[in-house]
Amino acid sequence: MVPNARTLIKYKHFISTACFFFLAFAISYSQSIPIPKLNLGIDTAKTPDEVNTSLQLLALLTVLSVAPSIIILTTAFTRIVIVLSFVRQALGTQGVPPQQIVTGLSVILTFYVMAPTYTEINKVALKPYFEKKISLEQAYENLQTPLKRFMLKNTYQKDLNLLLNISGDSVDSRENVSIYTVIPAFILSELKTAFIIGFYIFIPLIIIDLVVASSMMSMGMMMMPPTVVALPVKILIFALADGWSMLVSSLLSGYF
Repeated sequence: MVPNARTLIKYKHFISTACFFFLAFAISYSQSIPIPKLNLGIDTAKTPDEVNTSLQLLALLTVLSVAPSIIILTTAFTRIVIVLSFVRQALGTQGVPPQQIVTGLSVILTFYVMAPTYTEINKVALKPYFEKKISLEQAYENLQTPLKRFMLKNTYQKDLNLLLNISGDSVDSRENVSIYTVIPAFILSELKTAFIIGFYIFIPLIIIDLVVASSMMSMGMMMMPPTVVALPVKILIFALADGWSMLVSSLLSGYF
């Protein structure tokens, strides 16, 4: 025990000395390099252009604050994350896979689905605007076209008519519908589609639960919860059927 104690004391002094030299080096290094400072302030505008720029900046900050919600609700994320959550609940695995995995997979699949649309948006709206070939208003109009085309493709006519009747608008074709009407109709359609898919996912897994529960009751095993036996059976069947690949394939085929 004595050599171990001496070794511990030696390493303790070594670590303390190393920490001291590291701290001294950090302080001297920070003093030799100027640290940048960020200033935010309000000043009086001198020209109308400065006022216009300030208002555009405020509008941009406002849009960025709600950008995550806009991106989520105008893409395939809603349907994908709901369906994957239904799968986890139907299997009865509770926190497996974790919510972070479900959300991350939903985000990756959303990027995969939205890649053609976002590529077109970058080509016809963002890139020309950054190159100063079109105005901000024209870029906004060009941005709406591919996004609205994607949403209309996955929107039920019944949901679209519902929003049109509520707003009192009358249009001659789906392409002329305002994007402010298309977005809520698209969200309703995505929710409806996600719940329909979730229903079809639950049916075979509930049948497995019923069969296992009936079998255990017929054998007199009433004290054991049916989920103890049904859970590994459902996981086995889901794995043998390559459930994740089939589920992802069905989800993605609905958008292409």
